[in-house]
Amino acid sequence: MQFKTLAGEVEAVSGVSFDIQTNETLAIVGESGSGKSVTALTIMGLLNGGRITSGKIESNGRDMAAMKDKELRAIRGNDIAMIFQDPMTSLDPLYSIGNQIVESIRLHEKISKKQAKERAIALIDQVGIPDARRRYDTYPHQLSGGQRQRVMIAIALACSPKLLIADEPTTALDVTVEAQILELMRELQRDFQMSLLLVTHDMGVVAEMADKVVVLYAGQVVEKGTAAEVLASPSHPYTEALFEAIPTPTSDKAIPLRAIRGAVPSLLNTPDGCRFNPRCTHAWDKCRTELVPLFNLSGEQESRCWLRDPQLETTAAATGGSDLWEAKA
Repeated sequence: MQFKTLAGEVEAVSGVSFDIQTNETLAIVGESGSGKSVTALTIMGLLNGGRITSGKIESNGRDMAAMKDKELRAIRGNDIAMIFQDPMTSLDPLYSIGNQIVESIRLHEKISKKQAKERAIALIDQVGIPDARRRYDTYPHQLSGGQRQRVMIAIALACSPKLLIADEPTTALDVTVEAQILELMRELQRDFQMSLLLVTHDMGVVAEMADKVVVLYAGQVVEKGTAAEVLASPSHPYTEALFEAIPTPTSDKAIPLRAIRGAVPSLLNTPDGCRFNPRCTHAWDKCRTELVPLFNLSGEQESRCWLRDPQLETTAAATGGSDLWEAKA
């Protein structure tokens, strides 16, 4: 995905590849600026000013990247729906929540306004907002943050999509409400038999929700695999650093958490070699000069790190190296 800027063309996301099966949850993880939201919006065809230069976005055998706007409008909300980060800016303040759900339903289905209203009331109830019939006429500013997010979920589910994309769905919520929203999404996923693409920077949410994980850094996949594989044994220094920055119940309060030094690089001037090398404590000469492929590890896990090169592992074993991180630190 490329964007034209005053400073030149920027490749915001490159070589990102993954698949999501029916009823499966895939989490895309990374810092702000890593390309998570761009990836999600590209799937939806909602990035004005951006263009896909190569690759496909396949849904039921159809390439969405090659579709015209009219074809995409028929799919958005019907087959694929999205929950955005901030429900207060996503909901129209001039219309009641009921009318906004009805609009989504009638846009894709030829049913009467009365039928759509009854379905909207049922959806409001299904997402856990009490007194649904009365709440139908409520405006967004009259709801709490958690209730507004539930309304966004109701709108997204109005036409029973096969894939739900949730972009940081709990960012602005407190911990208690976050847990309630995540549990609601799990329940609705089972009820609607749909796949879930979850965009997040929260590893706790990944552990709670995901079947598979894709870790992005500076627009590239640096690691992917099943959640069990990645959580148990992160194989890229960036993923490892993300885990080290998370407090745990057993963390020593006297010891500061390890922050990742530096910042995500500008996509106008990405580092040579591995894009993470200026911030990596394990970087060596090859990391700074050569582009890194994704190496297949055990199971479904893959890593974009030279220290996972099978040839290097063979060399390390032959020379008695027991830990690749230690060998090249």
